[in-house]
Amino acid sequence: MRLSELVNLNIEQIFSEIVSVIGKGDKQRKIFLNPAAKKAVYNWLSVRDYYKPKDNALFISKRGTRMSTRAVQIMIEKAVKNAELPKKITTHKLRHTAATLMYKHGRVDIRALKEILGHESISTTEIYTHIDDQQLQSAVNANPLADMTGKRVHN
Repeated sequence: MRLSELVNLNIEQIFSEIVSVIGKGDKQRKIFLNPAAKKAVYNWLSVRDYYKPKDNALFISKRGTRMSTRAVQIMIEKAVKNAELPKKITTHKLRHTAATLMYKHGRVDIRALKEILGHESISTTEIYTHIDDQQLQSAVNANPLADMTGKRVHN
């Protein structure tokens, strides 16, 4: 999801394995949580009240107030620094990487990826779909006629 969608989440938007997100243009969409994300959310919920929340924001600061986009960006910057990763990793690059990995290794259809990302147009989603030579070769080989050799089969 987008950073703005993340910081605007409220507890009541979490439904078991689904998060109801209000995206760009106030459009609502469902995001399905994978097992790791579901576990992380429920682990957070088990300690959230310790910070004495001032409202129903899902993610809150140590002061109990809704986390800002800048606070999340700072958290990411610290994590990147602690992991000794390149400094140019941003929340948007993380979203981009997740989408690219889903498409390339998860074999996620581009139309499904469009819905997951909340894009209005498939052309926006295509930015996330870097195709390499191996994928092109696999696509050609997937053709049902790829194994035809031109030899006649005699019965």
